[in-house]
Amino acid sequence: MTYTTPTISSTGSRPRDVQVADIGTQSQVLRSRTWDRLKFEIEYGRRRGTTANSYLIKSEKIALIDPPGESFTATYLATLQQQINPHNIDYIITSHVNSNRIVTLRGLQQIAPQATLVCSHPAFSTLKKSGLVWSVVPVRTGDTLDLGQGHCLSFISVPTPRWPDGLCTYDPTSEILYSDKLFGSHFCGNNIWDSHWRELNDDRRYYFDCLQAPQAKQVEVALDQFDAFSFKILAPGHGPLVRHSLSRFRQDYRQWCQEQTQRTLRVAVLYASAYGSTSTIAHAIAQGLTDNGVAVEAINCEYTPTETLTKVVADCDGFIIGSPTLGGHAPVQIQTALGTILANIPKTKLTGVFGSYGWSGEAIDLLQQKLRDAGYRFGFEPIRVQFSPDSTTLKICQTAATAFAQQLRKRSRQQVPRQTMVDIQTSRTAQALGRIIGSLCVVTFEHHSHHRAILTARISQASFAPPGIMMALPMGDDAISSLQTQDSFVLNILKEGRSIRRHFSYQKSCQIPVDQLNTEILQGGKPIFTDALAYLEGTIISQQTIGSHLLVYAHINNGQVLDKGGLTAIHQL
Repeated sequence: MTYTTPTISSTGSRPRDVQVADIGTQSQVLRSRTWDRLKFEIEYGRRRGTTANSYLIKSEKIALIDPPGESFTATYLATLQQQINPHNIDYIITSHVNSNRIVTLRGLQQIAPQATLVCSHPAFSTLKKSGLVWSVVPVRTGDTLDLGQGHCLSFISVPTPRWPDGLCTYDPTSEILYSDKLFGSHFCGNNIWDSHWRELNDDRRYYFDCLQAPQAKQVEVALDQFDAFSFKILAPGHGPLVRHSLSRFRQDYRQWCQEQTQRTLRVAVLYASAYGSTSTIAHAIAQGLTDNGVAVEAINCEYTPTETLTKVVADCDGFIIGSPTLGGHAPVQIQTALGTILANIPKTKLTGVFGSYGWSGEAIDLLQQKLRDAGYRFGFEPIRVQFSPDSTTLKICQTAATAFAQQLRKRSRQQVPRQTMVDIQTSRTAQALGRIIGSLCVVTFEHHSHHRAILTARISQASFAPPGIMMALPMGDDAISSLQTQDSFVLNILKEGRSIRRHFSYQKSCQIPVDQLNTEILQGGKPIFTDALAYLEGTIISQQTIGSHLLVYAHINNGQVLDKGGLTAIHQL
């Protein structure tokens, strides 16, 4: 059975519609179709239209899988209500969550408020931030949902840098794997199935190169997980469903992933994205690098541990880092990543900077200045995008990626050796020093046999060999005015979510309230705050009075990260 509900096109071209068909036991697909290019992003570059596939399982319990984004909300909801009474829907399963899908979820909440939303744990966190109030059940790999009559759904977590909340669903009765962003293609046609799959080869490969190539390692992990299931149908989020080329397509994915890992040149693309614009730029640059034969390691700084980030960047030939500007600052995750790179990554790496902003672009300036001051070479001029990127921006990203790849090849021909983690000898002190960029800190020092402390955000890394910092402290404080060369101190780098800062002032030092804070005495008698993110022990090398502040240059002797999963506290102006 096939059923199609059309809608009116605002462009006068073939109208968007929703195509409905049976695909398995008590299972249907609702394909929201657009025959035109849906968006300007690189992934839609072949201009073959696309489908947003949603699925409906009608068993003793009814489950709706992957409602589409807001481009199809109205038409989709109208078609859904023709297929089923929304008040009978028990579960809505979403493989990933973004702002577009949340629009449709809000519409579903109006017509199916009784339904329970099922998603991954990272998606659950996103939903809470969105303000969507609904009954939500977060799941992970190994969890199941019994709809009755054999439809006992199994969930598989498939996190990737682009979709950290990725979730796939397997139905043993229909032997269908609902694969969301995996095994898809941006191609719109009348065929539900891949009966003419050879004609889809170029679209499938293009889709993989745009979306999956930069995260090939994570895709391989997902493929390994799928091997535990016996399925006859792949039901992706976009394009035709896979039945006729099942083995071939899975084999292609394996081969394409291996091609990425076997490429000689590798580049890490690091980013965080507040509203999706910076992410779009990152993916356009990644696609440009892939087109030029360079393997890409995508790193979403919001979800990547510091140790993983350091290792990946160190093992690459270059890195490109991007950030939005939020309130005049780079996000904490980007500042932490930048600090880690400055402390641990060789200056021989080729680099690049990009970012998006609303009314200012301080985050991009910060990245450029810090990397340039550290001695890194740039593969292209910083890419600055105000508001949302457009087609012109995408061309700029591709041009920049091409230039970056050409410089990497030139350096490779000159046989510049790649430095890996073994070469770097990363120390605990360097890791702690990497957390200092833009951070909120408490400086503790001894004065007349008492330990005193003052809050400061006026601090930056000043040297690398030996590691050194510059900090500005107010001269109006008698204890600070008495500081001398060779005096020692401890810099406690604070983390978000702690209340250490409320005990101290920016203007004047005070004695440490040891009865109200968790402290530990280091060898040599210096106290540290155990609830801080990290600490550094330093020695004053030189100082100079400038205006109302004492400018101090100090060498860092040692230090340690106390909470590797914590986020650096940032001073908000």
